[in-house]
Amino acid sequence: MVTILIFKIIQFIHYIIIFLVKMWQDNEVRFDVSYTHMQLRLGEFTVDRLDLIEDTKGNAGDIGRLIVTNLRIIWHSSLLPRINLSIGYNTFITVNTKTIHSLQGKHIQALHILASFRHCRYEFLFTNQDLKSTRHYTSVIGVYRAYISSKIYREIKLRSGIINDKQLMLLPQEIVHSTLQDIWNLSLEQGNIGTFIITNIRLVWFADMNYQFNISIPYLIIANITIKNSKFGPTLVITSSESSGGYILGFQVNPIQKLHTVYKEILMLLKASEKSPIFGVDYTFEHQAPLQQLNVEQHSEIQDNQPEISNVFGYYFSESSNQRKPSFSIYLGLAAEEPRETSTLQSLWELVPQT
Repeated sequence: MVTILIFKIIQFIHYIIIFLVKMWQDNEVRFDVSYTHMQLRLGEFTVDRLDLIEDTKGNAGDIGRLIVTNLRIIWHSSLLPRINLSIGYNTFITVNTKTIHSLQGKHIQALHILASFRHCRYEFLFTNQDLKSTRHYTSVIGVYRAYISSKIYREIKLRSGIINDKQLMLLPQEIVHSTLQDIWNLSLEQGNIGTFIITNIRLVWFADMNYQFNISIPYLIIANITIKNSKFGPTLVITSSESSGGYILGFQVNPIQKLHTVYKEILMLLKASEKSPIFGVDYTFEHQAPLQQLNVEQHSEIQDNQPEISNVFGYYFSESSNQRKPSFSIYLGLAAEEPRETSTLQSLWELVPQT
């Protein structure tokens, strides 16, 4: 019993750490991440899993598993799971499937992804080595489209078509908790009076005189909420995260007792959202095979203290239109195309699987 209790405590601390770390899963491209970062964060869930998938561009010949979540795709080597990729949907530029010729002269269906992160473009190519498989990455493309169409759950929206006949157009899973009249938006110097709506997913305000003058603030991007004194008196101040633009929004709620009630209500819903975030990515999956979550038992060889693998990200850089000229390499003893500035021939050679 003591062992089970200790395990549950460790597991709870593990999930708390995952949550406290800045959300990056859908916004970044990462290579060879630790076991902790391969785990799904709160609100993230597995949609699909494909085995016998090869990372053809970066780890040719190394068979692995492709995990599709509502925020990203994860590929890891079956032999060495510490060799892995995490590609967030928000970094995707294009994603499609195409037929390529394998080294064996056969036609293989491949998943091609072009991504952008920190001013760099990356190209990924995944091929299914199971020749009998009839599944062609439809889940990846489908979930990505669902992610793109649900940005209102994760981004501030200004002057959008969310109000119809003085009513908020509710999102799937959205529930209205409070609707407050005569609330002043103090974002402009003169202020504008309107309606303030509190739901389980976001805060919405729209002007009474012009419904198109509105703002939608999802809890997922709120960095801080407090009550401050301004020239208008006590004001509800909402600050968004830096990644969302760092907006500072002020709302005046009268009387003061009502302001504190609204403040406490929003804090309660904000904490509930932190414990069970709703990202809005809804995808109906046709294939009904049971899915398994990534867990310690399946990948016990992944450890946070694993030594860093060679700097491989340059290997995935998207090819430019200008080819680099070949030159004689002392390391290889033959002429080879000059690698990019971020790579060396030695580091690239280390990527070749050793038999």
